[in-house]
Amino acid sequence: MTVPSTPVSLAVEQARTRLDELTVIDVRTPGEYASGHLPGALNIPLDRVRQALPEIRHAAGRGEVLVVCASGARSAKACVYLARHGVGAATLAGGTGAWASAGHELHRPTACETSAGWSMERQVRFTAGSLVLLGVVLGLLVHPAFLVLSAGVAGGLVFSALTDTCGMAVLLAKLPHNRPRAARLDATLETLRSR
Repeated sequence: MTVPSTPVSLAVEQARTRLDELTVIDVRTPGEYASGHLPGALNIPLDRVRQALPEIRHAAGRGEVLVVCASGARSAKACVYLARHGVGAATLAGGTGAWASAGHELHRPTACETSAGWSMERQVRFTAGSLVLLGVVLGLLVHPAFLVLSAGVAGGLVFSALTDTCGMAVLLAKLPHNRPRAARLDATLETLRSR
Protein backbone atom coordinates (compact mmCIF):
# COMPACT_ATOMS: atom_id res chain seq x y z
CA MET A 1 0.00 0.00 0.00
CA THR A 2 1.42 3.38 -0.99
CA VAL A 3 0.94 6.37 1.24
CA PRO A 4 0.21 9.67 -0.55
CA SER A 5 2.96 12.27 -0.01
CA THR A 6 0.41 15.10 -0.01
CA PRO A 7 -1.71 14.98 3.15
CA VAL A 8 -5.35 14.06 2.82
CA SER A 9 -7.49 16.77 4.37
CA LEU A 10 -10.79 16.11 6.12
CA ALA A 11 -13.37 18.87 6.44
CA VAL A 12 -14.70 19.54 9.93
CA GLU A 13 -18.03 17.81 9.27
CA GLN A 14 -16.33 14.77 7.74
CA ALA A 15 -14.16 14.44 10.83
CA ARG A 16 -17.06 15.05 13.22
CA THR A 17 -19.19 12.27 11.75
CA ARG A 18 -16.30 9.79 11.90
CA LEU A 19 -14.65 10.96 15.13
CA ASP A 20 -15.27 7.73 17.09
CA GLU A 21 -13.58 5.62 14.40
CA LEU A 22 -10.47 7.84 14.10
CA THR A 23 -7.33 7.99 16.23
CA VAL A 24 -6.94 11.74 16.74
CA ILE A 25 -3.44 13.08 17.42
CA ASP A 26 -3.06 16.73 18.41
CA VAL A 27 0.45 17.99 17.52
CA ARG A 28 0.19 21.32 19.34
CA THR A 29 2.14 22.13 22.48
CA PRO A 30 0.77 20.82 25.80
CA GLY A 31 -0.31 24.34 26.75
CA GLU A 32 -2.29 24.74 23.54
CA TYR A 33 -3.74 21.23 23.90
CA ALA A 34 -4.87 22.02 27.45
CA SER A 35 -6.65 25.16 26.25
CA GLY A 36 -9.06 22.98 24.25
CA HIS A 37 -8.81 19.93 21.99
CA LEU A 38 -11.02 17.63 19.96
CA PRO A 39 -12.81 14.99 22.04
CA GLY A 40 -10.58 11.95 22.46
CA ALA A 41 -7.49 13.62 20.96
CA LEU A 42 -4.09 12.48 22.20
CA ASN A 43 -1.34 15.09 22.58
CA ILE A 44 1.93 14.35 20.80
CA PRO A 45 3.66 17.68 20.07
CA LEU A 46 5.07 18.05 16.57
CA ASP A 47 8.65 17.81 17.79
CA ARG A 48 7.84 14.45 19.45
CA VAL A 49 6.18 12.77 16.44
CA ARG A 50 9.47 11.12 15.49
CA GLN A 51 9.74 9.57 18.97
CA ALA A 52 6.14 8.37 18.76
CA LEU A 53 6.42 6.97 15.22
CA PRO A 54 6.21 3.26 16.21
CA GLU A 55 3.05 3.85 18.27
CA ILE A 56 1.46 6.01 15.55
CA ARG A 57 2.29 3.32 12.97
CA HIS A 58 0.64 0.74 15.25
CA ALA A 59 -2.49 2.88 15.61
CA ALA A 60 -2.61 3.51 11.84
CA GLY A 61 -2.50 -0.24 11.26
CA ARG A 62 -5.71 -0.62 13.26
CA GLY A 63 -7.63 2.35 11.82
CA GLU A 64 -7.36 5.82 10.35
CA VAL A 65 -5.31 8.55 12.00
CA LEU A 66 -6.38 12.20 12.03
CA VAL A 67 -3.71 14.75 12.91
CA VAL A 68 -4.82 18.16 14.19
CA CYS A 69 -3.27 21.46 15.27
CA ALA A 70 -4.52 25.03 15.61
CA SER A 71 -4.89 25.87 11.91
CA GLY A 72 -3.75 22.84 9.92
CA ALA A 73 -0.16 23.90 9.13
CA ARG A 74 1.64 21.83 11.79
CA SER A 75 -0.64 18.86 11.26
CA ALA A 76 0.10 18.94 7.52
CA LYS A 77 3.85 18.89 8.33
CA ALA A 78 3.27 15.93 10.65
CA CYS A 79 1.30 14.09 7.94
CA VAL A 80 4.09 14.65 5.40
CA TYR A 81 6.63 13.30 7.91
CA LEU A 82 4.44 10.27 8.64
CA ALA A 83 3.92 9.62 4.92
CA ARG A 84 7.69 9.61 4.36
CA HIS A 85 7.82 6.82 6.95
CA GLY A 86 4.97 4.81 5.42
CA VAL A 87 2.20 5.93 7.76
CA GLY A 88 -0.96 7.33 6.24
CA ALA A 89 -2.74 10.11 8.12
CA ALA A 90 -5.21 12.87 7.36
CA THR A 91 -5.17 16.45 8.59
CA LEU A 92 -8.17 18.44 9.81
CA ALA A 93 -8.81 21.36 7.44
CA GLY A 94 -8.59 24.55 9.48
CA GLY A 95 -7.57 22.70 12.65
CA THR A 96 -9.15 23.19 16.05
CA GLY A 97 -9.93 26.79 15.10
CA ALA A 98 -12.28 25.59 12.34
CA TRP A 99 -13.69 22.90 14.65
CA ALA A 100 -14.60 25.49 17.30
CA SER A 101 -15.88 27.99 14.69
CA ALA A 102 -18.28 25.31 13.43
CA GLY A 103 -19.75 25.20 16.94
CA HIS A 104 -18.27 21.87 18.01
CA GLU A 105 -17.13 21.24 21.55
CA LEU A 106 -13.50 21.36 22.59
CA HIS A 107 -12.52 19.32 25.63
CA ARG A 108 -10.49 20.97 28.36
CA PRO A 109 -8.87 19.21 31.30
CA THR A 110 -10.60 20.22 34.52
CA ALA A 111 -7.29 21.15 36.17
CA CYS A 112 -6.32 23.42 33.29
CA GLU A 113 -5.43 26.98 34.14
CA THR A 114 -6.38 29.37 31.36
CA SER A 115 -3.13 31.33 31.77
CA ALA A 116 -1.13 28.19 30.93
CA GLY A 117 -3.21 27.55 27.84
CA TRP A 118 -2.16 30.32 25.49
CA SER A 119 -2.06 29.25 21.87
CA MET A 120 1.31 29.35 20.15
CA GLU A 121 0.06 32.15 17.92
CA ARG A 122 -0.86 34.22 20.98
CA GLN A 123 2.52 33.52 22.60
CA VAL A 124 4.31 34.65 19.41
CA ARG A 125 2.22 37.85 19.16
CA PHE A 126 2.90 38.66 22.83
CA THR A 127 6.65 38.01 22.53
CA ALA A 128 7.04 39.87 19.23
CA GLY A 129 5.03 42.85 20.50
CA SER A 130 7.00 42.95 23.74
CA LEU A 131 10.33 42.89 21.90
CA VAL A 132 9.26 45.64 19.50
CA LEU A 133 8.03 47.80 22.38
CA LEU A 134 11.23 47.13 24.36
CA GLY A 135 13.36 48.10 21.35
CA VAL A 136 11.47 51.36 20.86
CA VAL A 137 11.57 52.32 24.54
CA LEU A 138 15.27 51.49 24.89
CA GLY A 139 15.96 53.27 21.59
CA LEU A 140 14.30 56.44 22.84
CA LEU A 141 15.55 56.37 26.43
CA VAL A 142 18.97 54.68 26.28
CA HIS A 143 20.51 54.62 22.81
CA PRO A 144 19.10 54.68 19.25
CA ALA A 145 20.97 51.46 18.44
CA PHE A 146 18.30 49.55 20.40
CA LEU A 147 15.86 50.32 17.56
CA VAL A 148 17.64 47.52 15.68
CA LEU A 149 15.83 45.08 18.00
CA SER A 150 12.45 46.36 16.76
CA ALA A 151 13.62 46.28 13.15
CA GLY A 152 14.91 42.72 13.59
CA VAL A 153 11.59 41.50 14.96
CA ALA A 154 9.71 43.26 12.14
CA GLY A 155 12.00 41.62 9.58
CA GLY A 156 11.48 38.25 11.25
CA LEU A 157 7.70 38.66 11.06
CA VAL A 158 7.86 39.51 7.35
CA PHE A 159 10.12 36.50 6.72
CA SER A 160 7.75 34.33 8.74
CA ALA A 161 4.78 35.42 6.65
CA LEU A 162 6.60 34.92 3.34
CA THR A 163 7.91 31.44 4.19
CA ASP A 164 4.98 30.26 6.34
CA THR A 165 7.45 29.28 9.05
CA CYS A 166 8.02 30.75 12.49
CA GLY A 167 11.39 30.59 14.19
CA MET A 168 9.98 32.32 17.26
CA ALA A 169 7.34 29.61 17.64
CA VAL A 170 10.06 26.96 17.43
CA LEU A 171 11.95 28.70 20.24
CA LEU A 172 8.83 29.25 22.36
CA ALA A 173 7.86 25.58 21.96
CA LYS A 174 11.03 24.69 23.88
CA LEU A 175 9.90 26.58 27.01
CA PRO A 176 8.92 24.35 29.96
CA HIS A 177 5.20 25.22 29.88
CA ASN A 178 5.06 24.17 26.22
CA ARG A 179 6.84 20.84 26.76
CA PRO A 180 5.01 17.65 27.72
CA ARG A 181 5.99 16.02 30.95
CA ALA A 182 7.69 12.69 30.24
CA ALA A 183 5.05 10.78 32.22
CA ARG A 184 2.24 12.40 30.24
CA LEU A 185 3.85 11.57 26.89
CA ASP A 186 4.56 8.01 28.06
CA ALA A 187 0.90 7.60 29.01
CA THR A 188 -0.17 8.91 25.59
CA LEU A 189 2.16 6.47 23.83
CA GLU A 190 0.84 3.61 25.96
CA THR A 191 -2.72 4.57 24.94
CA LEU A 192 -1.68 4.43 21.27
CA ARG A 193 -0.05 1.01 21.78
CA SER A 194 -3.24 -0.36 23.26
CA ARG A 195 -5.44 0.73 20.35
